Amino acid sequence: MHRVAVLALDGITPLDLAIPAQIFTARPETPYEMTVCALEGRAATTAGFALDAGGDLAQVRAADTVIVPGYEPLVRPPDAVVEVLAEARERGRRVVSICTGAFALAAAGVLDGLHATTHWKHTDELEREFPAVTVDRDVLYVDEGDVLTSAGVCCGIDLCLHIVRRDLGAVVANQIARGLVAAPHRDGGQAQYVPVPVAVSGDASLSATREWALQRLGEPLTLRVLARHAGVSQRTFMRRFAEETGMTPLQWLLGARLGRARELLESTDRSVDAVARECGLGTAANLRLHFRRALGTTPTAYRRTFAH
Repeated sequence: MHRVAVLALDGITPLDLAIPAQIFTARPETPYEMTVCALEGRAATTAGFALDAGGDLAQVRAADTVIVPGYEPLVRPPDAVVEVLAEARERGRRVVSICTGAFALAAAGVLDGLHATTHWKHTDELEREFPAVTVDRDVLYVDEGDVLTSAGVCCGIDLCLHIVRRDLGAVVANQIARGLVAAPHRDGGQAQYVPVPVAVSGDASLSATREWALQRLGEPLTLRVLARHAGVSQRTFMRRFAEETGMTPLQWLLGARLGRARELLESTDRSVDAVARECGLGTAANLRLHFRRALGTTPTAYRRTFAH
C-alpha cells in the first residue's frame, strides 16, 4: 500500500484539490491509499466553503507521497506545515505540488537547488521570492525524481497521471485518464497554456480527427492526411491544433505513438519490431531512439519493469 497525503492549506483551490483526490483514490488496480489532510483537520477554500479533512499532519508524516495543491493568498504556511514538508523531503518521501502549491514547498526549502514550476501568472514571484529555485516557465510539470511540481490547475492532471505512469505503467495511467475523460499523456516539456484565443469547439473542433488518428496510429498520418480528414487547409489545421492541444500535430502523434507502444509492451508479448510497426514508428531502431529520448530507457527494459 502506498500512502498519499493531499495537504489542504487554508485558501486551497477546490479544483486543485480534486485532481489528486480523484486520481489517487483507492481502486482495485492501484495500491494507493489517499487521505486529504489539513492543519487541525480543517481548511478554508477560495470558493467560500470550508472542508473537514480526513487526516491531519500526523497522516502527512506517515505518507509515502505528499501532495500540496494550489492555494491563495501566497503567504508562508504555518510553521508546523513548513516543518512537516521539510521533514518529508529529508526522509526521502516524494513531495509534489500542483499550481501555487510550489510556494509552500519552496518555503520549506524542498525546492532549493532544483528546477520547479508553477502557474504562469506566478512564475516571476516564485523566482523573486525564492532565488535558490530554478523556475521553468514554459512547461506543464517538472520531475526532479522525488520532488515534482506542476503548472496551473489542469497541468496537475498531467503531473498526477505522470506519477501513476511512473509507478504503475501506461496501461493503468491510461485507464484512469479515460475514466476522467482526460488526455492520456501530455509531456511535461510542453508549453503552458498562456493567454491565447479561445480554442474552437463544436463542429469546428479537431477532436474527431484526433480520435480518428488514435485508431490508425500504425498508418502513415501526415499533416496533409489529418487536414483532409478535418476538412480544412493544412495551415488552418496546424493553427487550430495548437490552440486546442498546445502542441504541433507531429508532437501529438509522437506522444500518442509512444503511449501506444508502452501499452503494447506492458500488455502483450509482441516483439519490439511488431510493436514499432503497430504504433506507427516503423522500425525497432526508431522505437528505441524515441524511447531513449523521451523516457531514458529501452523498450526491453521498460517491458521488464512494467509487463503484466
